[in-house]
Order: sequence, then structure tokens, then C-alpha cells
Amino acid sequence: MAKRVYEAWKGSNKFILGGRLIFGPDARSLLVTLLLIIVPIVIFCVFVARHLRHEFLNNNVGYAILVVAIVFTIFVLVLLFLTSARDPGIIPRNSHPPEEEFRYDSSVSVDVGGGRQTPSLQFPRTKEVLVNGLPVRVKYCDTCMLYRPPRCSHCSICNNCVERFDHHCPWVGQCIGLRNYRYFFMFVSSATLLCIYVFAMSALYIKILMVDDQGTVWRAMKESPASVILMAYCFISLWFVGGLTGFHLYLIGTNQTTYENFRYRADNRINAYDGGCLDNFREVFCTKVKPSKNNFRAFVQEEAQRPPPSPAPREGVSADDLGADPRPKVEDDLEIGEDLLKISQRRNIDEIDEDIRSRGSNGPPHNTSDADSVLGSDHRAPTIRADARHSSWGRRSGSWEIAPDVFANSNVTESRSYVTPKEARQ
Repeated sequence: MAKRVYEAWKGSNKFILGGRLIFGPDARSLLVTLLLIIVPIVIFCVFVARHLRHEFLNNNVGYAILVVAIVFTIFVLVLLFLTSARDPGIIPRNSHPPEEEFRYDSSVSVDVGGGRQTPSLQFPRTKEVLVNGLPVRVKYCDTCMLYRPPRCSHCSICNNCVERFDHHCPWVGQCIGLRNYRYFFMFVSSATLLCIYVFAMSALYIKILMVDDQGTVWRAMKESPASVILMAYCFISLWFVGGLTGFHLYLIGTNQTTYENFRYRADNRINAYDGGCLDNFREVFCTKVKPSKNNFRAFVQEEAQRPPPSPAPREGVSADDLGADPRPKVEDDLEIGEDLLKISQRRNIDEIDEDIRSRGSNGPPHNTSDADSVLGSDHRAPTIRADARHSSWGRRSGSWEIAPDVFANSNVTESRSYVTPKEARQ
């Protein structure tokens, strides 16, 4: 049975309801956030708002205090849900690297055995794109096998590349990115207003107790310890959610992300995304949220196996050095070896040795009638240029073989030799 995308997802996310809701790997911390919101509101409604209902001449005002607290809390919880349970802007991974970006790098080589060093294929680690007329560098992600769009970063916790990555928030158990940043800011700012509201109503209740009992503030606080606890809790919380709200107001006004602010603040870079305070706020709050690029409930499409890319070799590099299949080349070696054996039966070995030496020298080539005709047959490979060296011959199993350094110094086709390194040094 075919799997759905969320079942084969390579990131660290957690899915519920058949892939309809997506959370981060630390989604359990969301329960702590829920308790930090719901428990104080329950205490406020039971021990403060309930007693304030009858403290006003118009009883509807007293009931309004309780209703506002409940509705406001529900609004904050909905924003928390929209922040943590949706795709923050995950970019789908590629199943293979972008072949158009392959480049040949001879400075990095891989040992393929026998002392041979094969130059490897490399990707440009960065590219430059223009954003509002300014160059912006984008990086290649080895995990997702793609070049990240501008303002995109790979979250090490969720193991995904996220568009307009701001940060990973453990309190909501999700990355904050392009598709949920608006809801995250509204959640934080609404939580700040809720703290202010609860603190103000608790202080009002303390004041009413002082007037009714004609006592001191300490006596009123002893009469309603819940109000004191709520005021202390809201005061501490305001330092966190209030400070976070002010910080993100600054980020929105300058069109920055938290990641950019902490990473590039000391670099004094020109912000290519800043379009003015008003346009920056409009971009965050007045633009349509882009649809998700992932359909987590879709069935996984089986992709056909693709052959590894084989870029064209540069001058002076053989096809075998690029990792080509060596089997056809071995067959060429065997056929060339047989042809050389036939030549050796017709010509003196000293003449052939002298011929090879003359072709490997810096002077004009000598007559190479038979050997050139045989080696210039249909079995050809790219020509390799090298410095002049002496040839080396060896006899094994009744056949003549030629050392690799001889072919490296000649203009004939390159062929893999079976002579051992020890024999080549003789």
C-alpha cells in the first residue's frame, strides 16, 4: 500500500489527524504553554472576576469583566494553535542534487584504488541573487539538496528548510517562518494584553476591598491572596511576552528576522528587504498567506532511478577520471594488448622501444606505422598531456604490456595498464 507524504516525511515533525496538523519535534512543550495560560485565567475567573460582578451599579459591567477574560483567552489559544499546528513554510526536499549546478573540481580528489586520484564533482556552496537590486548570497543545503531561497534557513531541530526563517520557538513547539510569523506575533502581543488585563482587574479588586473594609492594603491582600498571586505572575510574565512583543515590533518595522538580527547585526550589512516602516508592516499583516508547498496527505510518488550525473570532462581529463564505467575500457585494454602482441611478432622489440621513446620526447614524432595504426583504431579515449618520461616494458604471461606513464607522454589514446607500480619503477 502506498504511503502518504507525512508517513514518509524525512523531517523531525510530528503529525496528527492523518497529516492534517503538523507540529515540531518538541510539541510536548506546548502543553506547558497551555497550562501557563489556562491555569491563571481559571484562578482569575473563580477568585477575582466572579466577585467583581456585584461591585458595579450596572451588573452588566461586572459580567463583562468575566466574559472579556474568557473570550480573550480563547482568542490567545486560537492564535497559539494557528502558530504551532500549521506548516511554517517548509520547502520540500529534492530527491537528487540539482544537476545543472555540477561543476568539475580537480582540486578535490577521491582515491579510487591503485594509487589513482579521481577528481570529484562539487557544488558551488553559495550563489548570489539580486533582491531589490542588491546582491544577496544564498547557500546550498546538503540535507535538502537545494539552494535555499533568500531569507531561508535550515532548522536543526525540525530538520527542514523554512522560508523567511525567524527562529524555532520551544514554547509553541514549532518553527516560526513565512506562513505563521503573523500569528506568532499576534499570539505574543495578545498574551501581553491579557497579562495587562488580568493584572489591572486584580489590582482593582484589591482597591475595592480596601474601600469596602476601610482597611489597609495589607489587609486587603490577606483577604484576596489570589489577586496578589495573579498580580505577581502577570508582572513577571510581562517581562517576557512584553519584551518579546517590543522586540518583534522593532523587527517588523525594519523588516528583519530574529535570525538575521542576531547573525548579521555586527556585519553592518545593507538590508535589502527594508521598504520603509509602513510597507514593512503592510507586508506582514496585509498580505495573503501563501499556500503550503507540501501536501502531507498526498500519496508518495515513486520516482524512477536516475543515473548519476556525468558532466563533460575538461581538457586533460579522461572519462575514466570522472567515474565512468570501467568495463568498456578494460575491453579496449585487452584488444590493444593483443594488437601490441601482433606488432611485437613482426618487429624487433628494440625498434618498438626506440619508437616509443622518440614519440615521448619533445622533438618531432618518428615513424610509427604499425603501432600508430593499431592504437589509432576505433577504441579511443580522451588524449592526456603530460611531461616526457621514459617508457617501461614488462613481460607477463607471454604478452607485452606498456606502462601507464608511456601513454601519458604520447598523443595516442589513453589506456588502463595492468603493470604494477613496482614494475613501472624498474
